Amino acid sequence: MPAPLEYAIIIKSKTRYEALLERFNTAGQARFYLKRKAGQETDSDAEFEEYAQEHQRIEAAVARVQRELTGVVKSKIVERAFLPSFLFADNQLVVVVGQDGLVANAAKYVRGRPLVAVNPDPDRYDGVLLPFRPDTCRAAVQRVVAGQYPVRVHQLAEARLNDGQRLLAFNDLFIGAASHVSARYKISFDDETEEHSSSGIIVATPAGSTGWLSSIFNMTAAVEDFAGGLGRLDAYPAPAADELLFVVREPFLSKRTQCGLVAGRLHAGRSLQVESLMPAGGVIFSDGVEADFLRFNAGAVATVGPAAEVARLVQAG
Repeated sequence: MPAPLEYAIIIKSKTRYEALLERFNTAGQARFYLKRKAGQETDSDAEFEEYAQEHQRIEAAVARVQRELTGVVKSKIVERAFLPSFLFADNQLVVVVGQDGLVANAAKYVRGRPLVAVNPDPDRYDGVLLPFRPDTCRAAVQRVVAGQYPVRVHQLAEARLNDGQRLLAFNDLFIGAASHVSARYKISFDDETEEHSSSGIIVATPAGSTGWLSSIFNMTAAVEDFAGGLGRLDAYPAPAADELLFVVREPFLSKRTQCGLVAGRLHAGRSLQVESLMPAGGVIFSDGVEADFLRFNAGAVATVGPAAEVARLVQAG
């Protein structure tokens, strides 16, 4: 029997205003830097005020969420930067206050725990993944504590190295070189193996198929159209709910490298294997966050496919 939920972990990210203060120590110095950079006081002041107002809205939203949860569950704030090392307990649920990207990034660390996503500023953020506001999250958390809540389940992607390290992704995984040099690797899929020199591999989940993966399809359709082909975006596939889709970016054909294995669907029992041929600079990162990465250098072999875990985003009832 699962432990009763008694604690809410509120996840927030450092605001742009906080990042400026961390860099320049005071608001005055930060404003002076922006003024000197912009070269004209009006534009820099407006930019600084935007950062400050954004920060105030988010801080007020976090404080409101804490007040709303009083009497329902205890709560604790955890900064996004500490998620990779934070140990979640079985009696905890998760409340994310921030933009959609924070939800995507947090979901891969909470290991399937119910996640209530709160839009701190609906005037600024569309909030595709943020169904709740600070003043409506209390009812959502109460339903989660009672065990009666609707969820949207999102398939996660997993990259597992031969040394046991692993990385999850809500939207997509990138496998390649850390800089703008060609990635060298050996790729195996459906009993075929090739050696590649490319701009890396994108592995997209259903949630991420409208992001980085779509930009690859946009480029492919435009090139096809230029070359006299169909050039139809609706001709490109999307991953089903329980599968992933991988695409190789800009594979180079040479005497040593091939480009036959450039796309495919991954599902349970059908994985992708990538062996690094890079002496240094190889990486695997997820959801566009380059700071959270696995080193992928010569000797490393990654097995990529759907993760056993899923993300469970609480929905409005």
